[in-house]
Amino acid sequence: MIKIAEISFLYAFLLLPVFIILFWMMQKKKKKIILDLGDKNLIKRLMYNYSKSRIIWKFTILVLAFIFIVIALIRVQIGSRIEKANRKGVDIIIALDVSNSMLAEDIQPNRLARSKQAISKLIDKFETDRIGIVIFAGKAFVQLPLTNDYAAAKMFLETISTNDVNEQGTALGAAISLAIESFDKPKEKEVNKKNKAIIVITDGENHEDDAIEQSEIAQKQGIMVNTIGMGLPDGAPIPIYSNNVQSGYKKDKEGNTIVTKLDEPMLQKIAAAGNGAYVRASNSNAGLQTIFDEINKLEKKEYESKTFSDYEDRFQYFVAIALFLLILEIFIYNKKSKFFSKINLFGKNEK
Repeated sequence: MIKIAEISFLYAFLLLPVFIILFWMMQKKKKKIILDLGDKNLIKRLMYNYSKSRIIWKFTILVLAFIFIVIALIRVQIGSRIEKANRKGVDIIIALDVSNSMLAEDIQPNRLARSKQAISKLIDKFETDRIGIVIFAGKAFVQLPLTNDYAAAKMFLETISTNDVNEQGTALGAAISLAIESFDKPKEKEVNKKNKAIIVITDGENHEDDAIEQSEIAQKQGIMVNTIGMGLPDGAPIPIYSNNVQSGYKKDKEGNTIVTKLDEPMLQKIAAAGNGAYVRASNSNAGLQTIFDEINKLEKKEYESKTFSDYEDRFQYFVAIALFLLILEIFIYNKKSKFFSKINLFGKNEK
């Protein structure tokens, strides 16, 4: 694979047509001056050692040298070296609620946006841990399998919205169950090790299954379950958007505005059953440090080596070629050389 490190230097190639036009204009002007001096045949005899082809060759070599210098400046890199890296860390699955209630704005800018910001900051704290993402509403889906590619994790995180799950609701139990299944099956020597964690980020409202039971199952498998409550106990209405413009608030069958409230007791029970911590997010603090401290207490495990391509600079070769061409250009004279008069490198009939 080829990668360009300094793309801005590519604009230097725009100078190539300028150089060619200027050279053509200079040659044309030089020809006109020679013709204005007098008889063409006489001038030709007086300038018997003048070589037009050599000048063209010298210019061509200079242009090629310029091209290779620019290629060196843009730092062409080639991913030719394959390495394997053994890493130790904790496996973490983040279960993120994407139900419509997460659009409530009691946590600014809204619960979902604040959750994504919190996850992004949490990813920044990781060094050798693996992260996966499960999204859920009425159903749960794996958004990102376990990976230590934090850039990819952030890219997937940015795309998450409430439109990703059609079935509304808050199936906390299904999310925890799917998160458990998303971990690698432990090897025989790792069965009793505690090196996995689930972080559930939700408002906890409208739970449709036994999330506490699923949290207990996770705990028995050595998986710690932490919960972050997004929202305030007083709650907030759920905005409705049409073409990215708010058109009102969600109402019930009687026409009353629905107020979604944080179900804090439920999330506390889930965290307790999973031997983890519960934190309520606020507008100033998402409770990340508490969760991060709990994760740091877990044992680190060595997971399967990841093969990756490490890009290496190759600009040295292009600098060497450019230097060779510049030296070659110096040794090509504008005039015919007596020494090389018998060796015609540029055609049989030099002009």
